[in-house]
Amino acid sequence: MSGTVAAPRASASSAYLLVPILLFFVLLIVAVLRSPHLITSAGIGSAVIVAAPLVLATFALMAIAIAGRGSVDLSVGPLIGFINVVLVQLFGADVISAPLEFFATAIGLGLAYQLVMGLIIVFIRVQPIIVSLSGYLALSGINLVIMQRPGGTAPDWMLPWGAGTSIWSPVLALLVIATGAWLLFARTAFFGHLRLMGSDERAAYTAGVHIGIVRIGAHLIAGVYAALAAIAYTALISSGDPTQGTTYTLISVTALVLGGTSLAGGRGGAIGSLLGALNIYLITYVLATFSFGDVQSFVTDLAYGTILVCSLLLTVALPRLQSTLRHVSPLLFFILLFIVAFGVILHATYDYGVPSGAAQAVAPATFLFEDAAPRAAAAMPMLAHPVALATVLLVALLAVLRWAIAQARTRSLSPLVYLVVGAAAVLAVYLLARPAQSDVMAPAVTQGVK
Repeated sequence: MSGTVAAPRASASSAYLLVPILLFFVLLIVAVLRSPHLITSAGIGSAVIVAAPLVLATFALMAIAIAGRGSVDLSVGPLIGFINVVLVQLFGADVISAPLEFFATAIGLGLAYQLVMGLIIVFIRVQPIIVSLSGYLALSGINLVIMQRPGGTAPDWMLPWGAGTSIWSPVLALLVIATGAWLLFARTAFFGHLRLMGSDERAAYTAGVHIGIVRIGAHLIAGVYAALAAIAYTALISSGDPTQGTTYTLISVTALVLGGTSLAGGRGGAIGSLLGALNIYLITYVLATFSFGDVQSFVTDLAYGTILVCSLLLTVALPRLQSTLRHVSPLLFFILLFIVAFGVILHATYDYGVPSGAAQAVAPATFLFEDAAPRAAAAMPMLAHPVALATVLLVALLAVLRWAIAQARTRSLSPLVYLVVGAAAVLAVYLLARPAQSDVMAPAVTQGVK
């Protein structure tokens, strides 16, 4: 009987990822077509430093939302701003300066605040939404008392963190470590107790779960991730801002819902929340490519609300479509859409109008680690390049479809699928970055490029 119950639960726990995956690739394709600069090294580096605070804030919200009781920490934005202004003021007063001191102070402040929140909810038995709203109002005022207006500076060692000129940065390392830590945490017994409590608190109590300890533990985890979000936010703006952090409450809640986390509790994951935060960034990026004049901010808020409502409707409809989607693997769905998006990216970054052996007067958007100079120095044959890439992507797509159909009932992936997709991606990148074996350019053309 246990085997028959586990399968539907596994299917239900992963089906919600289909919506954020689909939305992510749709937004990514639109963003690349509107501005191919997004997939350059500098574009991705900028995306990392801008999206990192939002991703970490969404993780902080997710830890409390999974606990149930409609627990949505509305104070997460002001808490990020509070830690930000305290760090900047302490640095200005020469109290802290080293990286270890910054991280220890930020995590200590986050833990202290969330511990007080958890104790009030558990022992005084105040509704979580009331406690978080009170914290939102209190911290918003305290931030303005600590720093009346944006100002101050971040330490010198943090200034390169927010440059965004390269993919590899300390902020990316912080984001990877935080995401990996959550994935490891999701495999612990404590996380199982947390999900059980969020799904049915009475059943969890009957099963012997210490409700109070688990809820306080969820708040402490949220405090750590809020502190990391404040560190990333400080690196982003390189100063202190007592008001800007409050905007993270709205967008982080939106990202949480877009990622498939249930506000009723019991469901949520790092991958979904990561996709939800990236979707928020891509929405902002796509809208920034249009010019709406004075109503730009209103259009952005309208887009947030519209996509949020549509995502909620799709998420609500998923249980009704469960019989149809029970054999759909989110991983296979992700791979298929990744191949399609990768083909669109290659098409958007390849200049079809430059003849073979001629220099490019204006170099197109460079792809990831590729420099602009090698592409300007030599061009591939006009037809060989896209035909080769299209062939590779078509073979990979057919292979994935073949194994997706063959293994739809087992919901397991053969290692050959990973091999085919990985080889296709590596070969496609190699073909894109490989300079053409063409003759040396004419002196007149070379002089024109210089």
